[in-house]
Amino acid sequence: MDEEYDVIVLGTGLKECILSGVLSVNGQKVLHMDRNDYYGGDSTSLNLNQLWKRFRGDDKPPESLGSSKEYNIDMIPKFMMANGGLVRVLIHTNVTKYLNFKAVDGSYVYNKGKIHKVPATDVEALKSPLMGLFEKRRARKFFIYVQDYDENDLKSHEKMDLNKVTARDVISKYGLDDNTVDFIGHALALYTDDVYLDNPAMDFIKKMKIYAESLARFQGGSPYIYPLYGLGELPQAFARLSAVYGGTYMLNKPECKVEFDENGKAFGVTSEGETAKCKKVVCDPSYLPDKVKKVGKVARAICIMSHPIPNTSDSHSVQVILPQKQLGRKSDMYVFCCSYSHNVAPKGKYIAFVSTEAETDNPETELKPGIELLGQVDEIFFDAYDRYEPANKQDEDHCFISTSYDATTHFETTVHDVLAMYSRITGKDLDLSVDLSAASAVAEK
Repeated sequence: MDEEYDVIVLGTGLKECILSGVLSVNGQKVLHMDRNDYYGGDSTSLNLNQLWKRFRGDDKPPESLGSSKEYNIDMIPKFMMANGGLVRVLIHTNVTKYLNFKAVDGSYVYNKGKIHKVPATDVEALKSPLMGLFEKRRARKFFIYVQDYDENDLKSHEKMDLNKVTARDVISKYGLDDNTVDFIGHALALYTDDVYLDNPAMDFIKKMKIYAESLARFQGGSPYIYPLYGLGELPQAFARLSAVYGGTYMLNKPECKVEFDENGKAFGVTSEGETAKCKKVVCDPSYLPDKVKKVGKVARAICIMSHPIPNTSDSHSVQVILPQKQLGRKSDMYVFCCSYSHNVAPKGKYIAFVSTEAETDNPETELKPGIELLGQVDEIFFDAYDRYEPANKQDEDHCFISTSYDATTHFETTVHDVLAMYSRITGKDLDLSVDLSAASAVAEK
């Protein structure tokens, strides 16, 4: 371990693995260490015995749930937008060759006590029970504007400069009501709050376009895809990638203490009495607890079921977003469901997660609106974890710390953090202009 590296990465959570892979591909010399003897950190994947041990204290689940090894339960379950940032990163790094994807069946939104398919095109807007007749026509016009919008074609701009006008201005031009804005902003553009309404509309329109383009990619019922056997395959795929480009991986390294010089700048990491030197350290919050601040808490329920979520057209995999206004809350609630069709459970079994940013000390009551959508559950586990953000000065200490995973059940916020970290570490933006068809061949198997 007496070599010098450009970057030492601590922790094999998904964010750290993506960064390690991307930095290796782009010519950096990377050492990647983890104090655990398994990949994934907080975003690991558990079989049924491991799940039982973590939440019930023993590893003897009831036999009626089937074989333990047929379960791959992701601890941070998130779907990928088919045209979104993570898929672009996977293609950019060629990690797609290590993974098999399958389209997710459904994308739903909670509105006035019921769940409805999220309409994403002008045709779907006209069919959606979420809106009355006149509102459907207004929404249809808005969706056509979004579909036709092209930054380089002034005719498609409808005399609006999206870098200057706000999302609220664009929405009011089409006369959309609050109910429609609620599902468009939270279930289509995937914002986690309503701050976007008063920001320039460009980001809002681009996010809507990504959703619609992702939906069109696989002609399925949703814009999302998910790897067969779950996300546990992802950190390992990036580890393989890093190794191909000369990166070094070391699991089961106790302590992993970051060393600082007299100016407070990180210069290496010590484990088992040996110090590896580096120019920069990348890690999750658990490795540098005195350089992060607590910013919130995620509450969630993990459920095992023997049926799909009711009112989702028997979808074997589905996301349901419950916008905050519908629940009288400050944050959205998310329902994630996956099953044997993605090889994450034995035949006939479904795994569902209900997650949200905790606003009280009683997660069981708080998660009730989401849990009630699931119908009968065989087993339910409640869990909560704190969310941290970096509070250090990266220019001074050369430590680049990821934020904890949020409650969302899609990858858009996670990828945003990874890309921002990459830019701060290297001083360059990651070029994600890729041929998206590289992932579709895998997905359609």
